[in-house]
Amino acid sequence: VILVPTPLSAMTNWNDTHNRPQATPTARATWLLFMAIFAAVYFGSLFSPPLLDDVDASHAQAAQHVAETGNWITCQINGIRYIEKPPLPYWLVAGSYRIFGQNTFATHLPNALAMLGLAWLAWAWARRAWGPRAGLYAGLGVLTSIGPFLFTRFIIPEAILSLFLLIALYGLITSLELNRPMRIYWAWAGVALALLTKGLIAPVFFAGTAIPYLLLTGQWRQWRALKPFSGLLLFLAIAAPWHILCGLANPDQGHPVGNHPTIGNVHGFFYFYFVNEHYLRFFSQRYPHDYNKLPFAAYWLLHLVWLFPWSLFLPAFAVVAWKTRRLWVEHIRNESGETLDFFLEYGQREDMASYVTRLKFRVRTVWLLALFTAWTLLFFSISSNQEYYTFPVWPPLFILIAGVLTGVEEKRGLDGGPDSGPNSRNPLVSTAWLTGGHAVFAVVGVLAAAALGWGLWDSRRLPFVADIGTLLAHRGVGDYTLSMSHFFDLTGPSFAALRLPAILAAITLLIGPAAGLILRIKKKHMAATVSVALTATVFLVAAHIAFARFDPMLSSKQLADTIIKRGSRADTFIIYGEQSDASSVVFYTHHFFEGKPAKLVLPRCGQHGEGTPLLWGSCYPDAPDIFLSESQLSNAWGTGERKWLFAQDTNQLKAESLLAGRLYPVQTIADKALWTDRPLK
Repeated sequence: VILVPTPLSAMTNWNDTHNRPQATPTARATWLLFMAIFAAVYFGSLFSPPLLDDVDASHAQAAQHVAETGNWITCQINGIRYIEKPPLPYWLVAGSYRIFGQNTFATHLPNALAMLGLAWLAWAWARRAWGPRAGLYAGLGVLTSIGPFLFTRFIIPEAILSLFLLIALYGLITSLELNRPMRIYWAWAGVALALLTKGLIAPVFFAGTAIPYLLLTGQWRQWRALKPFSGLLLFLAIAAPWHILCGLANPDQGHPVGNHPTIGNVHGFFYFYFVNEHYLRFFSQRYPHDYNKLPFAAYWLLHLVWLFPWSLFLPAFAVVAWKTRRLWVEHIRNESGETLDFFLEYGQREDMASYVTRLKFRVRTVWLLALFTAWTLLFFSISSNQEYYTFPVWPPLFILIAGVLTGVEEKRGLDGGPDSGPNSRNPLVSTAWLTGGHAVFAVVGVLAAAALGWGLWDSRRLPFVADIGTLLAHRGVGDYTLSMSHFFDLTGPSFAALRLPAILAAITLLIGPAAGLILRIKKKHMAATVSVALTATVFLVAAHIAFARFDPMLSSKQLADTIIKRGSRADTFIIYGEQSDASSVVFYTHHFFEGKPAKLVLPRCGQHGEGTPLLWGSCYPDAPDIFLSESQLSNAWGTGERKWLFAQDTNQLKAESLLAGRLYPVQTIADKALWTDRPLK
């Protein structure tokens, strides 16, 4: 089903309704559906919640610095140089700021547009390989799965990285298979832009896929078609300038020794970026160690969640891959369509050339995407990782799953001959595999609805609570170094703040999967598959409403609003702990304080990992004097202009002990407190 061709009569003219194996969606109808889902799931969520503390607002500060200073080489966060990440995501957000202003919408718009681009490319690729139905399913997979939704709620580069890598892969295969020689430059440019998005993993992933692919297909003999010289020049023209200029702007300082910098003795960009942030990170030896690694089993099994609900069809995918294993090798080589056996088997085709072209493109699509997926998954299973690191393999998997769904629903036979199609007596894979996946979806829906119902019942006597943080358990799973750690803090009473999204999700999960199962049993396969996407769409809308209710827990904008309303521009904002604890306050008060950075009660250039991710930048001799010891804070408290002190979680107890009797409480949300050093008027 993945590899075998559609009957020729069904693929020579997709607009001819007489020749379609089953009704297929038009491009206009497909894109009306895509845009409606994109508007509900991605565009509609660009306005709330406000920027989150930690990575979201920290990266927004880097873009803020670029937009305001025009320094496109060395980013800064809270006045400290920040050169551990490539700059392209910050450039895109900075450009968005100049157009739309510095707000949540502008911050997250590049990621949302990257998701739309991924949907378009998945649709175009799957449509070319398997037809319009596959294009529809691939785009729906990108737009309605849980993983891409979750990991575009804040600024991380994975969606943009995935888009550039998929463009590179598509450029490679179409340049060689469809006689589009200029498209090979898509590959070179895509890898270069991916390098500027996420670093060296971009060429590593692409080369680790392209080299074995070219060897397997024998296309390495067409090396001139790869434009190695002009392509490399294009790659370097895009990727090299920033790396060179950043290295020149951030040289070694003093006499650095080893991997632990000290004040005035710190490695420059080239060592820090290439050795510390790439080589040593792979082996979990990076300094400081401010990240975690998923357990082996969780790393693999969580992909069932990230791809959900489309992971329901992975069993059918596995069965198809096994049954077509002979064809994986048979049609991969250039000469496979030139043998006598091939001609005798398929010679009755009306248009042999068109048939062979379509077959080879499909087979090689499977090989290319499978190699990319396997190599990337293997790489991150060995290296340090986060839940979202494998984001780049999700769109390729949606394309492959879409090919399987299309083939099973259209009941293609093993040889793709006249007995293939809706009336096939011997289809390769029974639609019972899809019915089984939908049955699992219905059971999961009932169980999830029951769990949500329990939460609603448990909190039925509680009034609505605006601050959900007061109802969470603070279990500290993974010491909050994993992006999903706060999910495990949910309690029954916390549903008092989640009633609307919980009710919406419960109704959707109770009705949607069951309705889809009925459609599947009635052989209305396209309607059943589209119902999966529509159910997921409504669920994701409910999930975003719930996510926004976590605003007091995940963002500190309310505290920033209080400072702006009741403070003055001459005041000083102090964070007891890391900048990331209150990075949203720093972002939202940036203009109010006229660019004056926040003070940090933290050792400068901490020798025990303190100050991440600003540790290396704080070791440079020109780092601003924003670091305070506890004694300096105590001596300065209550003197000069007003001071505002922020502390989170356990740091609150330290602040209360250090400044006992001299703190004036201003506001508390979730586990965060804001004090000042004198009474407010």
